[in-house]
Amino acid sequence: MRHALIHTLSLLFGLFATLAAQANGVTAARLWPSPEYSRIAFELSEAAAYKYFILKNPERLVLDLEGVEPEGALLEMAARVAPQDPQIASIRVARNRPGVTRVVVELKSEIRPQVFALKPMGDYGHRLVLDVYPTSLEAMEKQVEAAIGKAGKAPGEQEVEAHPGKLAAKPEYVRLITVAIDAGHGGEDPGAKGAKGSHEKDITLSIARRLKAQIDKQENMRAYLTRDGDYFIPLHDRVNKARRAQADLFVSIHADAFVKPHARGSSVFALSEKGATSAAAKWLARRENDADLIGGINIDVKDVYLKQTLIDLSQTAAIADSLKLGRAVLQEIGGINPLHKAQVEQAGFAVLKAPDIPSILVETAFISNPDEEKRLTDEAYQDSMASAIVAGIKRYFDKNPPLARNKVAKNL
Repeated sequence: MRHALIHTLSLLFGLFATLAAQANGVTAARLWPSPEYSRIAFELSEAAAYKYFILKNPERLVLDLEGVEPEGALLEMAARVAPQDPQIASIRVARNRPGVTRVVVELKSEIRPQVFALKPMGDYGHRLVLDVYPTSLEAMEKQVEAAIGKAGKAPGEQEVEAHPGKLAAKPEYVRLITVAIDAGHGGEDPGAKGAKGSHEKDITLSIARRLKAQIDKQENMRAYLTRDGDYFIPLHDRVNKARRAQADLFVSIHADAFVKPHARGSSVFALSEKGATSAAAKWLARRENDADLIGGINIDVKDVYLKQTLIDLSQTAAIADSLKLGRAVLQEIGGINPLHKAQVEQAGFAVLKAPDIPSILVETAFISNPDEEKRLTDEAYQDSMASAIVAGIKRYFDKNPPLARNKVAKNL
């Protein structure tokens, strides 16, 4: 009897130990490489205590996870490191000591890490995020130069004295025009999800790439993608990247979603300083601004430039130009898809808050509508949408020739 009781208690102890390990396990592990930084995201069923430090010669980032077992998704991380990852060479996972799992990230160069925890948000549980940045902005600067070429005059570019109030068939000032194209969402932030499983982040990137290709074919125009892969970029970084590229325009591509599946049509939005033009616009802006919470940003890092952006008085003029651009683009996309609203709407979109760049957000269609989801995943529709946006941009510049380039942006 005594032996049976001991055996039963032993089994119960083992069962409780197993359940405890499972309760604090890594349910998913994801790796998102990008030209500017690489992100490692661990999703846990419970928040876990952690410590991290850097080792030199060779460069390594070491993370110790307490109460987490080295198994499942955690062990699969090693196979997910791509050879072309700019920052990460390899990942090793093993038990360091009882109750502690060690993750060793082998690095290709010296880095500055950001490690932070995120509370459950959207479809995600507790997350622990490792953002691996190069030690300087040099990598980003090189990526910008590679994407748009060195700043300067394009072949055949010439400056002509402008005559205020005079309209001509061709712009009075002819120079290279840079359009920043922002593919909404990405990486940890998938955006909206269609009824058949398509993700907004994939559709926006596909349309953005097609839009870039068409803009690059235009005379004296070039395009720059804020992201050219499946990775997360905070909203204010998208704005900063457009300014570093000395963009003349900023176009953010999205695929709308709503709680009711019958909602349909394309829309164009501009920033508002005084509130949204409709309840739907306010709801959409709030949902889009939640991208930082879903994608995951380190709230301990302060962005001084973002604060300046929010209060810069030059934004009033930029909004006026954004409305002109929005109306030109809206007129063109109305030819390929019904419009959800016949006028440009306004709301407090964080991604449109560049103080000196006309900026619009294009909702190409409702991904939550089954019929429009089918169109959004169709390559022909994506090409047509890109063509319509290009036509709208050209229509805008026909009436609003670009001024001399502001050299301040490059110094930010």
